[in-house]
Amino acid sequence: MKRTTAAFLSLALITCGHAAAPAPDAAEQQLLALVQQLQTQQQVIAENQTKIEAKLQVIAEGVRIARIYSSRGGAK
Repeated sequence: MKRTTAAFLSLALITCGHAAAPAPDAAEQQLLALVQQLQTQQQVIAENQTKIEAKLQVIAEGVRIARIYSSRGGAK
């Protein structure tokens, strides 16, 4: 995930350097729009990943507690 972020940022920096040119053509404008769209999507993906990890921690804690209670029950 860090590689894709670095790749997108590199592409954005390259594009921003070209965007500072006096008269960008339509292809460069379209590329810039695509890079911005990819950055937005990457941000959404990162936020979703954070939410998934938080939910997994809650589930893992529930499983841990269930194992503790089941081991305490023992065979009678």
